[in-house]
Amino acid sequence: MGARRLTSGEFRVRSIQKVDEKNGYVYFTAAPTKAWDSHLMRVKLDGTAMEQITKADGSHRTVVSPNGRYFVDTVSAIDNPGGTSLYRIDGTLVRTLGSAKGRDFDAYAWGKGEIFTIKSDDGLFDLPAYWILPPGFDPKDTRKQYPLIFSIYGGPDSGTVSNSWKGYSAHYWAQRGVITISVDHRGGGAFGRRGVNYLHRSLGRWEMTDLITATKWLRSKPFVAKDKVGIAGGSYGGYTTLMALFKAAGPPDCPDGPCFNYGQAGSSVTAWELYDTVYTERYMDTPKENPEGYKAGAVLTYKDRYKGGLLITHGTIDDNVHTQNSTQVIDWLTANNKPFEMMYYPESRHGITQRAFSARLGHDFWVKTLLNGKMPTPPVVPGPAKKTMG
Repeated sequence: MGARRLTSGEFRVRSIQKVDEKNGYVYFTAAPTKAWDSHLMRVKLDGTAMEQITKADGSHRTVVSPNGRYFVDTVSAIDNPGGTSLYRIDGTLVRTLGSAKGRDFDAYAWGKGEIFTIKSDDGLFDLPAYWILPPGFDPKDTRKQYPLIFSIYGGPDSGTVSNSWKGYSAHYWAQRGVITISVDHRGGGAFGRRGVNYLHRSLGRWEMTDLITATKWLRSKPFVAKDKVGIAGGSYGGYTTLMALFKAAGPPDCPDGPCFNYGQAGSSVTAWELYDTVYTERYMDTPKENPEGYKAGAVLTYKDRYKGGLLITHGTIDDNVHTQNSTQVIDWLTANNKPFEMMYYPESRHGITQRAFSARLGHDFWVKTLLNGKMPTPPVVPGPAKKTMG
């Protein structure tokens, strides 16, 4: 049998789970209808009879048995931590193996997770987004205004929005009255090659265009604290954060003042000439071929817009994103007497090894900037008393 195409349609194939030659199927994971979901699917080796096996909305992680008769499915959704179950290959439940909720789950005041879309400024894309809202959140209660933390990566074809249960950090901040949100720009992967192609020769442009659109949409909400919009990320997420604190800090992109008030930028690219050529030139071509793209994608191109509110961190022996990236920004900030904070981590590479200190530093930065330096009292949630995370 020669090479042939087995699937078609506007959806992403994420991984191959199993090739069952005996029974004539390929099992794979994909997002057949919603970009933020992930399902187990199969198709015959002749390209016919494609079907979705898992049914419930959410992010499914599956393992197909060696004989192709069963699969184990671990699933969660934005509003449900889910669990693990054993199924026959036709999707019939055999037994539930475990629940992620545990005995004490209902004793905690969990945040409210929602997944939705935000229309891009040009109307061409419905940008995937999720947020974790504080317990007891009421959008009609205009007396309360909540700070925001954008959790971001932002790299090409590397979106962070998924219909899955979010971890400790998002719910921790929700319990303290802070909304955590993530938005995928048009090149984040949800729209396949059609979206990623926008980033060719222009890294930094469309990421910020779509994130600025998202912040403007959020700032139109009466429950959002307009002066307490934060953003945090590492690596490409650090680059995105720096662009948010520089490029999105003034006109023409943000004519009414900074779209983002505070940011934590970790291990950040700051100019694409300083990064790995294999990665960079895949999207940007060479500096000689695309000088304007490199200039437009450099953080310090927008230095005159910078207002403050920035924490920079970096490992001193980072062999992926070299420390010189952060150093050149720090050099300009110090030479021009601009307010910022920084922390270099000795002997850390791209992954910070001083994790406890790093977590505390980041935590305390948000308490200082978004919560006026004071940890709030535990939330009052209707119904029985609920625990908060320490």
